[in-house]
Amino acid sequence: MQPSSVPFDFPDGEPIDLPETYSCRGETRSLPGLLEDTDTAALLVLKDGAVRYEQYYLTGGREVPWLSMSVAKSFLSALIGIALAEGAIASLDDPAERYAPFLKGSGYEGVSIRNILQMSSGTRWREDYVDPESEIFGLNGAMAPGGSHDDFLATMVCETTPGTLCQYNSADTQALGAILVGATGRSVADYMQEKICEPLGMEAPSFWIQDSRGMELAYAGLLMTARDFAKLGELYRKRGAWEGRNIVPADYVDASLTIAAPHLAVGQPLVGGYHFPLGYGYQWWLPDGDIGEFSAIGVYNQYVYVDPSRGVTIVKLSANPRYGLSHDDEDNKDAENIQAFRSICSLFD
Repeated sequence: MQPSSVPFDFPDGEPIDLPETYSCRGETRSLPGLLEDTDTAALLVLKDGAVRYEQYYLTGGREVPWLSMSVAKSFLSALIGIALAEGAIASLDDPAERYAPFLKGSGYEGVSIRNILQMSSGTRWREDYVDPESEIFGLNGAMAPGGSHDDFLATMVCETTPGTLCQYNSADTQALGAILVGATGRSVADYMQEKICEPLGMEAPSFWIQDSRGMELAYAGLLMTARDFAKLGELYRKRGAWEGRNIVPADYVDASLTIAAPHLAVGQPLVGGYHFPLGYGYQWWLPDGDIGEFSAIGVYNQYVYVDPSRGVTIVKLSANPRYGLSHDDEDNKDAENIQAFRSICSLFD
């Protein structure tokens, strides 16, 4: 995807020094130590849309595109909201196969787009990065030469009643990508170029990884710079508005950031069979508390984290070498990074 014809450059604000420590699991821990331990490549902090901290490490850089991993899921959610507003998708309660007919006969037949957005499709799945026999490795295998994500989705089977269990499932986001393509008649990249990259003023070229048939890796395959990733966080912080223009409907943004059912509540979503300590909306993670935080999260510690109560957006791009070695947050550090972000946000109290 190309940079916007009118690139948007975040203004500079007064620089801040990061806090030296943060609290996690009853301990005081070193923030520089966390950045080093997780092989951080980029850390960007915005306050009310102005850059207050920006640092690149290792192979990172302001012009370097970084693989989103599952941060891509939140971009897909925004595109679904735009397609809904434009009438390409009639209702989030429509079944998946209305827009992706090849899903008829699969575990997605009859499953609403809303349930898929909420990772509650009911299809059989384990997103277990420790177990090479889990389904996520099969989905990744569709990237092999001659492979097809659409063909993989067509083999999915139903296991639980849709809308009753939040089972984190990258195939659900891939299904959303197929639904978007079917609804709009355009590729994910082409639609995103017009609806997000151009109006948000993306500054640098960005890329989608594609399978052998040209279908985007909708659940994890977006490459962007830290500043351009931040624009999605800022867009949602401002309830879908950007520079005086409505990009994503405010009511869709609000619904995306709402825990709408008990099975989506903090601690209820399952990742690889283990309860994750966050809640879930429409492809966004929702921490506990009452200040409205939300975050896009990708494996190896990719984040677009937003604290709207303080007007803060944080992007962290990383290559945590211990991610996926176990199910323990001491390795994966997803919850720990959220605590570190909260410490940064407290600077603005």
